[in-house]
Amino acid sequence: METVAPKRYDTLVGAPAAIAAGYRHTVGLKSGGTVTAVGDNKYGQCEVSGWHDIVAVAAGNAHTIGLKSDGTVVAAGWNKHDQCEVSDWRDIVAVAAGWRRTVGLKSDGTVVAVGRNNEGQCNVSGWRDMAAVAAGDWHTVGIKSDSTVTTVGNNRYGQCNVSDWRDMMTVAAGYLHTVGLKSDGTVAAVGWNKRNQCDVSGWRGIVVISAGSNHTIGLKSDGTVTAVGWNEYGQCNISGWRDIVAVAAGCAHTIGLKSDGTVVAVGDNQYGQCDVSG
Repeated sequence: METVAPKRYDTLVGAPAAIAAGYRHTVGLKSGGTVTAVGDNKYGQCEVSGWHDIVAVAAGNAHTIGLKSDGTVVAAGWNKHDQCEVSDWRDIVAVAAGWRRTVGLKSDGTVVAVGRNNEGQCNVSGWRDMAAVAAGDWHTVGIKSDSTVTTVGNNRYGQCNVSDWRDMMTVAAGYLHTVGLKSDGTVAAVGWNKRNQCDVSGWRGIVVISAGSNHTIGLKSDGTVTAVGWNEYGQCNISGWRDIVAVAAGCAHTIGLKSDGTVVAVGDNQYGQCDVSG
């Protein structure tokens, strides 16, 4: 879950939940509560044209999640691990989608999860007083109401070593790394850093973060965007972006929502996941 946009963008409060990037697909939430999607549709993850009253979207490897205004959740796409079994969820206020699972934050601060749990990434039943959630490929991250952070799941590269984090506003989780946005606009990161995706210590004035598989994106308060990490497909080539109000990072592509409601994209476009100009 991304943080809400700063006051400069009050007309688009909640905008960070309006775009989502999966492995090979991109999802957009329109102002009227309907949803559009482009990219790989092998498992039906782009079949969202019938969705209505949606207030937030999330994208996993090959599934798409929509949070409705009444607190219920809808899903489309790959369901091999039951990651789309969310029809009985109620009182949900935020959603996150990982590689093979779905996580939901309830209005009472508890968390629910469905999907593959071979590494304990769905073991969130004991979480309480949560304010935000994020789903990486193999680990799940949550911010508590006191702005501390908790995690479950794979920790092979230290991506769950966040027990000392404080004053966090939001978190993002990638393949094997975790990123946290602090209240002062600085950013922290832990985990696998072979592609420099954790090199965010110098970032300032950040208001939104997003983590792709091996790259990290930061939206600055002036509407520009910064990026670090894997750039084989040009997914970090965002230096010319302006007037951005939300960002989303997929496996190897990056999406930006502009203040006028249009969308820009860079990176891997093999499946048309960057075809958002319309």
